[in-house]
Amino acid sequence: MAQVRQGPGTVPVLMYHSVSRVAAGPLRSLAVPADLLREQLAALVAAGYRLVGLSEAVDLLAQDPGTRLAALTFDDGYLDFLRYGLPTLADLGATATLYAPVSHLGQPAVWLGAGAGAFGPLLTWPQLDEVAQAGIEIGNHGLVHHPLDVLRVAQRDREIAESRDRLVQALGRPVRSFCYPHGYHVRGVRMTVRRTGHDNACEIGYRLFRPGDDPLAIPRLQPTPDHTGADLLRLVEGGDPRLLPRVKRAARPGWRATRRVALDVFGKRLT
Repeated sequence: MAQVRQGPGTVPVLMYHSVSRVAAGPLRSLAVPADLLREQLAALVAAGYRLVGLSEAVDLLAQDPGTRLAALTFDDGYLDFLRYGLPTLADLGATATLYAPVSHLGQPAVWLGAGAGAFGPLLTWPQLDEVAQAGIEIGNHGLVHHPLDVLRVAQRDREIAESRDRLVQALGRPVRSFCYPHGYHVRGVRMTVRRTGHDNACEIGYRLFRPGDDPLAIPRLQPTPDHTGADLLRLVEGGDPRLLPRVKRAARPGWRATRRVALDVFGKRLT
């Protein structure tokens, strides 16, 4: 299958997590230090990209499919975004969407297990409001950071609705965008996301968002601490050339069945 490159209506959506430095280990790829974040985003700005949040990107593309955009997303809402990410975005005239897992705010990222403290705590509610007041879109990352595609329907629907309601009430603004925890979703999850008031949602995907893609399953590209500014520019202009994204998509049904058995029989959530 040929790699889809940028064209009218095609937009790179970037998936960041922590704005920090992790020396080694499995979490290293999720941490981009502030100086490198600035280098990466400055390269996009210099190449003519307008850097915006995901909902704004969706709106702008509907108005003018030829707009040169890159959408920025930050998963989980770590405190380091407020300290280091937000000033970088402000200096570059950029905005972004930050996804908050509601019941974990102010706490470590417990879903990372032994690595829970690697990125420090998540934003508190007042800090999340400070980020929103600075012009960053706050998106919904669920009530609990666990896969939604293997939950019982009633629990799944309750968590999606409750997390959005709590964000709307606390922040006093609409919440349009959803990010599937761990990237997992199925049709039922997507329909609940839409029914509860979200009009766009993102997965992982490792490819460019292109015309005709489901706005409730927007794919993203992952910048890492190994991407220079020039590397990131090549990534957003050509998409991810690796075979791995296609292999992962093909393996989803079997992995989902395995995770459902693990949850139903052993009470374990595999990610």
